[in-house]
Amino acid sequence: MNISKKTKTLLCIALALILLGSALAGLFNTGVAAVKVTRIRFDGGHGTLSGLLYMPKDASASNPKPTVIVTHGYLNSAEMQDANAIELSRRGFVVLALDQYDHGHSALSRENYSDTSFFGLWLPFWANSMNDAVQYMYEQPYVFKDADGNGMIGVTGHSMGGFSSTLAMAFDEMQYAQTGVRKVCCGLSEGSDFSYTAFVGVDAPTADMLGGGRTMGKVCAQYDEFFFNDPTVEGGTVRHKDYVSTPDGMTFLQQTSPAKANTWYDTSDGGKRIIYEPAQTHPWNHFSATTTGFAVSFYQTAFAAQSSLLKDIAPEKQVWQWKEGFECVALVGFVLLILALAQILIELPFFKLAKTGELAAQPGPTGGKRVATWLILIVAILLPAIFFTPLMDGGGGSPKVMILFWAGLVAAAGGLAALILALVKKQGKDALVGSICLIVSGALLALVAKNPMYQDNGVWTALGVNSIAYWTIGCALMSATILSAVFVCMKRADGARLADYGISLKPVAILAGLCTALATIVLAYAVLWLMDLIFKADFRIWTFAFKTFEANIIPAVLRYLPTFLLFYIISTIGITVNTNTERLQGAKGYLLAIALNAGGAILWLILQYCTLFSKGVAMEPGSALSGIVLVAMVPTLSIAAIVSRNLYKRTGNIWTPAFLNAILMTTMTMANTMIALR
Repeated sequence: MNISKKTKTLLCIALALILLGSALAGLFNTGVAAVKVTRIRFDGGHGTLSGLLYMPKDASASNPKPTVIVTHGYLNSAEMQDANAIELSRRGFVVLALDQYDHGHSALSRENYSDTSFFGLWLPFWANSMNDAVQYMYEQPYVFKDADGNGMIGVTGHSMGGFSSTLAMAFDEMQYAQTGVRKVCCGLSEGSDFSYTAFVGVDAPTADMLGGGRTMGKVCAQYDEFFFNDPTVEGGTVRHKDYVSTPDGMTFLQQTSPAKANTWYDTSDGGKRIIYEPAQTHPWNHFSATTTGFAVSFYQTAFAAQSSLLKDIAPEKQVWQWKEGFECVALVGFVLLILALAQILIELPFFKLAKTGELAAQPGPTGGKRVATWLILIVAILLPAIFFTPLMDGGGGSPKVMILFWAGLVAAAGGLAALILALVKKQGKDALVGSICLIVSGALLALVAKNPMYQDNGVWTALGVNSIAYWTIGCALMSATILSAVFVCMKRADGARLADYGISLKPVAILAGLCTALATIVLAYAVLWLMDLIFKADFRIWTFAFKTFEANIIPAVLRYLPTFLLFYIISTIGITVNTNTERLQGAKGYLLAIALNAGGAILWLILQYCTLFSKGVAMEPGSALSGIVLVAMVPTLSIAAIVSRNLYKRTGNIWTPAFLNAILMTTMTMANTMIALR
C-alpha cells in the first residue's frame, strides 16, 4: 500500500480540525459547561418527537425552572434554533430544541393521515408538533409551575415553527376553557404571520381573542421573503415589509393606527405584546445576534416574575457564534477527511481498481477556439441561473421552460445528422458515441421540459426537494447537451477521445469506484456520529449541514439518488474536460470547477438580494422558498466541485467522485429536510 505523505498529512489535519471544532462547539453549546445537553425522544401523541434538551446544571425537580420550547421552520431541524437554545439555557431557562414531526429525528405516525396530497402531508406535522411538545414538557418535574398549576412555558418557532407555536397557544387557550390551567404563558414567533394558521381557523382576530393575557411577540423581518405583506400590494412577496402598519399587525398589537416596531403594548386582556422588525431576510432570523437578542429580551420580560430563578445576563452578551464558528471548522475538516479517506482507499486491494491511469493535462485550445471555448463555458455557467426560476417555480411545460424543449429537439436533430455522417465517413467509436449522446441528451431535455416531474407525493416524499430535483435534472441535461455538442462539433476534430472526459466503461472500474465512494461515506459518517454522541456537534454553517439521521430516511435517499447521480456524473465530466488543461493546474482549476458547478447559483443570489436591498423589490419577487433553498446549494455544489476535481485527478476517471458526490449530497439533503411517509 503506497499512501503518500501528503495524504497522511491531509488525514491528520482533517481529524484535528474535526476534533478541535467539535469539542469547542460542544463547549459553547453547553454555555461553557453551565448546561447539560442531551438528545431525547418521546411519544408525542401523533408520533415520535425528538429534540435537544438543554438543562441548566442547577435545574431539577426540587429547583424547577421556567422553560422555553424552540423549534425550526419547514425543511429544517432542531439545530436551526442553536442560537436561542444556547442563549436562553445559559441564562437559566430549561430549553427543548424540538425536531418537528417528519423532520430531523422525529416522525409522524401516518396511521390516521392517509391523504398524500401536498396539503395532507404538510398540515399534520406543524399543526401538532409544538402543542404535543408542550403536553410532554408540562409533565416534567423540572418545569416550573405557579401555585395554580399554570405552566411557566414559552414557545418560540421560526417560520413553520412560528405557526406551530401560534397554534400551541391557541390550543392551550381552548384547553384552558376545559381545565382551568394554562400550560403556555408566553410565545414569540419568528418569521411567521397568520397566513397559514388561518387554514385551521386561527387568523389574526382569532389569535387576538385567544390571547388569554399572555405575553406575545413576533419577529417580522423587513425583507422576509414570505410573510408580513401589505394586502394592498401585489406582484410577489420578496419585497420590503412593515408589518406593524398592516391590518394584521395592528390587530395583533390591539392598535387602531400604525404602531411602532420594537415597542411594548399592553392589551385589553392584561397581556403584553411586541413586534420586532429587524432589517433581515427570512433565514437570517435564526443566524442573527440581533434576533437572538430580541428573543432573550422577550423572555426576560415575560418571565420577570421568575427572575430570581434565572441569571441576569444582558441580551447582547452572546456566545452562540462561537459554537457555529467551530462547527464550521469541523465542516472544513469533514470535507478534507472525505478526500483523505478516498485517497487512502484507492491504494488498497480491490479499491485500487477504481484507478484507470493518470489523465495527462491537455494543451488547451488556442486562438479563436480558445475564445469560443470560454464563451461556451460562460453560457454553461449562466444557464442554471437563467432557467432557475422557470424550472423551480414554473415546472414542466411552462412557457419559459418550453425554450428548453425546442433547444433539446434541435440538439437531438443535430446529433442524428452527426451520427449519419459518422457512419458514412466511418469516423470511429468515439464519434458514434458522441453523436448518440447528443441525440439522447437533447431528446431527454425536450422530454423533461415538456412534462412535469416529481409530482407523485406518495413516491417523492421529500416535498421540499422535488422542485430542486427538477431544476437539477434540467441543469444536468443542459450540460450534457452542451458537452455532447462541443465534442461532436469541436473537440472530436482535434482528436479528443471519451477518455479525455474521464469516461471509462470498464465495469470493474465502475464497481470499484462505487465501493470506494460507499466506504468513504460510511467511514466519514462514523466520525460524524461519534462527534454527535460525544459533543452533540454536527458539521455546518448556517443552513448547510452534515448531520446525523434516522435509518428510516434511507428509502427516500434511494428514490432520489438516481436524479442526483445523473447530475454529478455529468457535472464531473464537465469539470474533468474543462479543468484538465496545462493552463488550469492548481487553484485555477479548482476555481473554474466551482464556477461551473455553483457560478450560476451565486450569480442568481447576488442579483436577487442586491436588488431586494437596494430597490425594495427582488429581481424575482415570486421566488421565495426557491431563493432560500439556493443559499444552501452554493456550498453543496462548491464542495462537490472540489471533490470531483481532486478525485478524478487521482483515479483518471469520473466514477469515484460522481458516486461519492451523489450519495453524500443526497444523504445530506434528506437528513436536513422534511420526509413524509417514512
